[in-house]
Amino acid sequence: MSINVEQAIIHAISQDGEGQLSCRLRPQPLLNSQAVEAMLEELHQTYTSKSGKGFGHFGTHGEDGEANPKFKEALSQYLGGELGFVEFSGVAGQLLQEELAKYDFSQGGFLLLACYTYMTSDYLFVSLLNAKSSMTVLDDMELSQNTHLDLNNVQLAARIDLTEWQADPDSLKYISFVRGRAGRKVADFFLDFMGCVEGVNTKAQNKSLMNAVEDFVANSELTKDERQQCREKVFEYCTEQVDSGADIQLKDLADELADAGMDSFYDFTQGGDYELEEEFPGDKPTLRQLKKFSGTGGGVTISFDGQHLGERVIYDPISDSILIKGVPANLKDQLDRRLKGGQ
Repeated sequence: MSINVEQAIIHAISQDGEGQLSCRLRPQPLLNSQAVEAMLEELHQTYTSKSGKGFGHFGTHGEDGEANPKFKEALSQYLGGELGFVEFSGVAGQLLQEELAKYDFSQGGFLLLACYTYMTSDYLFVSLLNAKSSMTVLDDMELSQNTHLDLNNVQLAARIDLTEWQADPDSLKYISFVRGRAGRKVADFFLDFMGCVEGVNTKAQNKSLMNAVEDFVANSELTKDERQQCREKVFEYCTEQVDSGADIQLKDLADELADAGMDSFYDFTQGGDYELEEEFPGDKPTLRQLKKFSGTGGGVTISFDGQHLGERVIYDPISDSILIKGVPANLKDQLDRRLKGGQ
């Protein structure tokens, strides 16, 4: 399903030779041309598929003091018809410039703001895009260098679910954002200029769900195959929710398990010390542990499907060892050749 673009604009934030930042504001929205729609469709898909996103809300107090309320106020005025989209985006551009000026690492970029609809929700997408140089061959076979937006490597981006925010202002997760490669701190300035405060610890919620599932199967009269089926059912439901951009609904998940003959999961979670929200975003890397075991350390990396534990893969906690039966053919070939060479 495609997105429906309503408004989009790009402002340029650049740094002069003396290190001073300036924001060059575009005076009118981008035309809803095929190029704009294609760009936003690509960004929407790229952003939705990113794992490990953080979730938050407009806050009054952040970790280091009061959150800046100006972005929220301007956005409210735009949604209420008091500000035009261009005026709102201009406020956002100035706020980002002021926030970037507090740091020494900034090189600027292109601030993109876009309002669009996907399925039944309205979104505001906010991103600071970088430019990337590339080479192309002209018709006369001469080389030419050009610059284009790096859409495949979006590291500073947030998406506000306007529908959820307006329907439930007390929600703690209507803003999602890309976490920096080294953790949230990399993107702090980007969240600060919007006044975003992290509200839901997605990884912690998914880890608690995984713990609840393991405790549930351990305390039920299920066979080994049925326990694995339960894990796979949970994984399938949760990944489908993530892929569609929807939250994990605890009651819906319990209903899915009940349909497969595994009753009372919801009551089980309420009776334990899991502190699970009724709904929360899924995190694929964490959920994958329901199906796979993997670990790295000391130069050794091991990964195998959970169904093999106790059969092809035997773990002995006393001797701190793992026995693998049926070594993968490509690994066996490498090992045999090394042994023939005398290691």
